[in-house]
Amino acid sequence: MSRPLLRRTALVAAALTTAGALAACGSGDAGSSAAGSSPASRAGSGFPVTVSTAFGDVEVEEEPQRVVALGWSDAETALALGVQPVGASDWLAFGGEGVGPWAEGLYDEAPEVVETLEPSLEAIAALEPDLILDTRSPATQERYDSLSAIAPTIGQPEGVDPYLTTWQQQLDLVGQALGRTDEAEQLRGDLVQRFADAAAAHPEFDGTEVAVGAFSSEGFGAYVRGDTRVDFMETLGFTNKPAIQDLATESFFVPVSDEQVSLLDAPLTVVFPIFVDPSLITGSPLWQTLGSVQQGNAVLLDDETLANAFSSGSVLGTEYALDNAVPLFAEALRD
Repeated sequence: MSRPLLRRTALVAAALTTAGALAACGSGDAGSSAAGSSPASRAGSGFPVTVSTAFGDVEVEEEPQRVVALGWSDAETALALGVQPVGASDWLAFGGEGVGPWAEGLYDEAPEVVETLEPSLEAIAALEPDLILDTRSPATQERYDSLSAIAPTIGQPEGVDPYLTTWQQQLDLVGQALGRTDEAEQLRGDLVQRFADAAAAHPEFDGTEVAVGAFSSEGFGAYVRGDTRVDFMETLGFTNKPAIQDLATESFFVPVSDEQVSLLDAPLTVVFPIFVDPSLITGSPLWQTLGSVQQGNAVLLDDETLANAFSSGSVLGTEYALDNAVPLFAEALRD
């Protein structure tokens, strides 16, 4: 799988085909704080603010009134903080307002949808933004320079590779830029506690090796640390399978050839489809060779909403995944 296709699929798609969402469903508090809140529903008192990014310090002089959210999950993060972007990219191809079912209803007016990898600068400028969020994206200097010529642009944190901004870092950056640091801290604390509660409720997760993979028209692949899905599992106490982790490069995804498919065999295997029917996985002779499949210790995330939530890397999507994926993992380990 070529790197451009890999990134397009593993990121943009890697939650689409069977993927799912963000989790406004399980996040009543976050959802209620965002719902009905306009971009300038409250007067900001802490401006100007300076946000440190990989491209240098960015000063936001006044509370943003017109926000364009271009990075993966940036729009959903802004919504969780009570701010409705006027423009946003739809990385998981949800359509409509460009957010998952968990965040539906948080907009008073649907945003202008902007392309993901090559957004139209003219379309963005026409929205007259006073802030652009691009915290999880291709993160090239050229992209940043073009966007920052339109409005102050918040890129990824210093030292973080493209697409690898964590949900914590994203929440911090967006919270600072929007003047919603208190709200961001509250959301962060709540989600950290939810992870802790889930891990405590399932001590069997602690130290258990997991293989997290995907299947597309290119075949199987596996994820390594730095990817949101692996981070999700390790926060619950799982350990990414060392044989997979040893193959890690600068990418977060490792192609798995037919001859290497045994890499996906682990005490717990979690796989989802990317732009293919789930039956192509269950009907694959290679899939059937895995010991974890034969023993009932494999979880196929064939529900689109859940798979997208698992891949979202956002506060709301992660909450949804905790509510709905954790029981599947626990059930597989009981078999």
